[in-house]
Parts: sequence; C-alpha cells; structure tokens
Amino acid sequence: MLRTLFIGIFLSIYILLVGPPLLVYAFISRNPNPLYWAGINGVMFFVRAVGVRVRVVGTERIPAGTCLFVANHTSSADAPAVVGAIPRRIAILLKESLFTYPIVGQAFLLAQFIPVNRKDRDSALESLEKAIESLRAGQSFLIYPEGTRSPDGRLQEFKKGAVVMAIKAGVPIVPVACSGAHRVMRKRSLKIYPGEILVEFLDPIDASVHSFEQKDDLNRKVHDALAAGLPPDQRPVGFPGAA
Repeated sequence: MLRTLFIGIFLSIYILLVGPPLLVYAFISRNPNPLYWAGINGVMFFVRAVGVRVRVVGTERIPAGTCLFVANHTSSADAPAVVGAIPRRIAILLKESLFTYPIVGQAFLLAQFIPVNRKDRDSALESLEKAIESLRAGQSFLIYPEGTRSPDGRLQEFKKGAVVMAIKAGVPIVPVACSGAHRVMRKRSLKIYPGEILVEFLDPIDASVHSFEQKDDLNRKVHDALAAGLPPDQRPVGFPGAA
C-alpha cells in the first residue's frame, strides 16, 4: 500500500504543478502533444519508481499511418504500461465519469479522448461514431475490446465495437498483448507489487479488406491473434497452448 500511496501523492503533486500551464498552452495553441507526453512520461516515472518494469517488444510491426490498437485488459496497471509503450499520441474511449476530474478531465478532452456512457446504448453508439470520424481524420486509438478487466488474467471474449470502428474507418488493427500486469496489481486491489509487465505489438491485421458483414470473422481473428500472443496462463481456457 505504501507504493500506492507514493504514486497517489506524488502524481497528484505532479499534476497540480505541470497540468495547469500545459492545459493553457494546449488550449491556446491547439497542440496537445506537450500535455499528452508530460502526462505519459510523468505516470511512467512514478510506475518505475515503485519497482514496476515495462518491457516493450515489436514496435517495428506498427504501421506508419493511422491504426487502431487493441489490447487485453487485466489490471489498472496495464493501462499506463500499454499507453506508455505506444510510440505516438493516441486517443481512448473512456467512461464519462473520468472527465469530471479537475485538470485530468480537461486534459483528456484536449487530447481528443472521447467520453462514453456505457449504460446508455444510444449515447455509447454516438461516442463510437465520433471515434470513427476521429480515426478517419488521422487520430489513432486504443481500445480494450473485452469491455472490462479480466478477473484472472485470461483473455475474455471481445465485444464488436473495435472491429466496427476499424472496418468503417478502413484502418489496420494492431493487437497488443500485455502480460504480467495482473500480478503487479490485481483486480479490485489497490496494492502494487514490484514486477515486470511485457507489452508486445503483434502483426497488424488489415480491416479494410473486410466488409461490415464480416465483422464477426474479423473479431474472432483479432481475438485469436491476441490470445496466441499471450503466455499460456493468460490464454482462454481451451485455447491452443493454454495452461
């Protein structure tokens, strides 16, 4: 818990010191890059300070243009690891309550993150359409297609929102296999344990060659590619090679 308190206290101080001037700069210049990278680098500094190492593999597989990153979700620790590993500014669909936090919420909006109300289907679909338009305009996104954190670290079934986005925007999907985060920080726990998180970018999958009617096939293809990129104990039960 001391590690959690360390991050909570010093990250809050960092946000209060660095956030306001960079928010003003981003608002005036319409350039969110300094704000975005200050946030990412600050979070990663404090993550490393409590003994969590992030090893990144496969960045050479990331396409040069706009793409949709699709990652598994096991823990609160995998979000900073995955976002910090992506070597470009990305946007994320986030639950709308996170946008109510002072400074952080304004930073999310300036970085083109999109709030989503998962309890309201029409509102969620509207958010999805906004994300598709943003993808078409050249903004890469990160999506967690499981929809929630895995209770045991194993990959769960995917919702179809990610492949719908990729097909409609005509962008490649990059599966991102994140392993070890569920040991660093368990679901529904605030304790942080020292350890290594591995983030591996897998071969991209071209969504532009799939029609909307083929979304189920594409969803299964992305799911299985990500499952195969995970260690045996994080693959779905019954999947080839699962422990």
